Amino acid sequence: MSAKSLVAAIPAAASGDALARFEASFSYETDCWDVHDALTNGPQDFILLDVRGTEKYEAGHVPGALDLAHRKIIGSRLAGFPADTLFVVYCAGPHCNGAARAAVRLARLGHPVKLMPGGITGWLDEGFALTTVAQPHQAIA
Repeated sequence: MSAKSLVAAIPAAASGDALARFEASFSYETDCWDVHDALTNGPQDFILLDVRGTEKYEAGHVPGALDLAHRKIIGSRLAGFPADTLFVVYCAGPHCNGAARAAVRLARLGHPVKLMPGGITGWLDEGFALTTVAQPHQAIA
């Protein structure tokens, strides 16, 4: 009997379970490519939030993103958005949990939300540019 690799030591989920899990993940996440396509070609039917903080936002952010640090996501700051507004949140990259923290805050406030895994790192890895030009509502009041 041969030893199993660390990969195969824990059996894979049943195909039905895997299908349900991976299909559900699209309800929670979107990727940099799809965000870029929507920002470039439309429709942009979501609000993109850079949740890293103003200093990092000003140093370079995804074009079209608004600046709202995850710690500052509170109901009064989102009052100008309809309750069904979809928010897409990103942080520095896969090593950062700021986007997940932002998603939790938005979900607690009743807003639909998706993560953009990879954040700035993923955006740059795809070959997309950052900007330092702030959006008209650079910081949400």
